[in-house]
Amino acid sequence: MSSTNGKLGKRAEEEEKVTELVVEFLQNHNPKEMDNIAFRGARYDAGLAWVHFPEGQGGLGLRPNLQRIIERRMREAGALPTDPTTFFMSLAGPTISTHGSEEQKKRFLKPMFTGEERWCQLFSEPGAGSDFAGLACKAEKDGDEWIVSGQKVWNTLAHLGDWGMLVTRSNPELPKHKGMTYFALDMNADGVEVRPLRQITGEAEFNEVYVTEVRIPDNNRIGDIGEGWRVALTTLMNERTAIGGGGGGSTSKPGMGPIGDAVELWKALNPEMQNKATLDRLMSLWTKAETLRLTNQRASSAAKAGNPGPEGSIGKLASAELNKAIYELCLDLMGPEGQIDYDYTFRRPELLSTDGSIHGPRYAFLRVRANSIEGGTSEIMRNILGEQVLGLPGEPRVDKEVPWIEVPRS
Repeated sequence: MSSTNGKLGKRAEEEEKVTELVVEFLQNHNPKEMDNIAFRGARYDAGLAWVHFPEGQGGLGLRPNLQRIIERRMREAGALPTDPTTFFMSLAGPTISTHGSEEQKKRFLKPMFTGEERWCQLFSEPGAGSDFAGLACKAEKDGDEWIVSGQKVWNTLAHLGDWGMLVTRSNPELPKHKGMTYFALDMNADGVEVRPLRQITGEAEFNEVYVTEVRIPDNNRIGDIGEGWRVALTTLMNERTAIGGGGGGSTSKPGMGPIGDAVELWKALNPEMQNKATLDRLMSLWTKAETLRLTNQRASSAAKAGNPGPEGSIGKLASAELNKAIYELCLDLMGPEGQIDYDYTFRRPELLSTDGSIHGPRYAFLRVRANSIEGGTSEIMRNILGEQVLGLPGEPRVDKEVPWIEVPRS
């Protein structure tokens, strides 16, 4: 009992500390009177950017769920919400904080948080999607530089990116997990070409990126040579947590997000169409959304400073399936109207909404198809949970210890 009381007391002290810091910060920095970049830069300097990061890196070394206190207070004071196109700072930030050099932390973290520099993710390849470790993008050392060539695919908002998180094959003689190296790629460098991939929504949020003999300075290598897989795991764990925390059951208040769209559509129905069968379907989804919201809150409260573990796959898997079910219900509630009045015109988006809710149910119904693929397919999430959380036997992997160059490829 005393141990429990001690933990609760420490958490209360941390919450009080963060609240006091935010109040003091806002007394000296009025978001309504400051340029947003300058305001966010001041937040970074005060350790109120990523509260779970170490001091000096935009954080205070505290529990990540305390970030909610900061964000709520900032919004109440009139601060602008985080730009959706900076989504990838949730991935790149923890990766650089964990594996980057001191010079890289100083160079990249602050402009990443202020939004002056946007990032994208360059992981998947035409022959390496779910089997990400099978990637073939080649990196060869040349003095103080690396010469990189290859193709990446399904790169969200790469057309807006200033920097890319790039994983390469630096030693094909080693087994696939051991011969990978991770880089920060300047997306404006010679030899980088970004091509749009049009989706069923009509837009090209995704891209394919061709890297042709691009020279990357060795000081832009994140982590040690050959440690790309370990570094990439940090990115992937944070990606799954970010996506799982951005879906149907992730919001801080009940009934918000995608499930809120379904509730509003139900309320707008003619009384004769509000039958018990449809209401039962709606309430079942509302219950699942609320369960996921509370599960995410519990996981966040239990988390310590640092990177999330494999349990982050729970929220990713659950939100992917939930979002699809919610927007299927939304289209059913809309009836024939849900199939008309949608603009499929080709466009390059300037915003990112993984649950699609910012553009309405018609768009969201199409966009959430990607939820069960992006950031790791739902099948991969089930494997991770089975093996790393539940301790079940892993699937046979006959190529795990074989040199990458000897693995047959189609």
